[in-house]
Amino acid sequence: MRGSEHAELRAFAAIVEHGSFARAAAHLGVSASALSQTIRNMEERLGIRLLHRTTRSVRPSEAGEKFLTRLLPALTALDVAVAELVAARDVPSGTLRINSLRLAAIHYLGPLIGPFLAAYPDITMDIVVDERLVDIVAEGFDAGVRLGEKLEMDMVAVKLSGDLEMMVVATPDYLQRFGTPLTPRDLLQHRCLNYRWPTDGSLYRWEFERDGGQLQIAVNGPLMVNEPGMMPRIVADGAGIAYLFAHDIKDMVASGQLVQLLPEWTPTFPGFYLYYPSRRQMAPALRAFLDFIAANGSMARPVTSAV
Repeated sequence: MRGSEHAELRAFAAIVEHGSFARAAAHLGVSASALSQTIRNMEERLGIRLLHRTTRSVRPSEAGEKFLTRLLPALTALDVAVAELVAARDVPSGTLRINSLRLAAIHYLGPLIGPFLAAYPDITMDIVVDERLVDIVAEGFDAGVRLGEKLEMDMVAVKLSGDLEMMVVATPDYLQRFGTPLTPRDLLQHRCLNYRWPTDGSLYRWEFERDGGQLQIAVNGPLMVNEPGMMPRIVADGAGIAYLFAHDIKDMVASGQLVQLLPEWTPTFPGFYLYYPSRRQMAPALRAFLDFIAANGSMARPVTSAV
């Protein structure tokens, strides 16, 4: 098989897998126009249409479906053979694609990346920060980083952080002017700083728990943002009450710049995990990263936001 023919087969399989020329092109690291030309050349050479294209979708033709059923096992066997050769080498290599929440990427994943790449110079990392709960298998990722409570049951998970804590905070001046809430429902009478989910635009309902009971409060206030990194400065300026991760404002609470409210309602909860599908043949780059986390997990410590 010539190299160009192998590339055509990979391109065809990727388009069907991702359901889009654009997504397949991004996965393969080529332009959508180049990928489209590759498929046209392949169809012309074979003399048969493999894909039905519309402005909204792309799907295999009947002939394409039959071809795909024979092609995928062959590609998988080829991938396994190559992976076994790479795994036999002393130095792991290849591309490691990870999907991560922004907060986890900055505070817990980020501190590991530099030392890991220094230890494994033949590995390339592709980190995609995304607030969506993506299907890492369908979207071509080797692993993802999410909160423990958001993990799928069929995934293998490795702890990346310790337990996390949220804090309800305000300045002493704000509390002197507007009073101190004693229960979560008291927040409905206060100026609360809202976080808008970047995924669907809805406002985060503040979550509380006490003695096994759970409560969600849809707070109101003068501000809505979809970038939580703005909040420490804004709450420190006395704009209202905020609900933030403790590692972003714990130094400000310790110094008295902010006051923690309702601590009995905000217990710790499971932190971030790196998760991946259970596979018999694990990519060497992922295996190396898992081993690195096990040996150097203490590097993944939160970075306090500067104010």
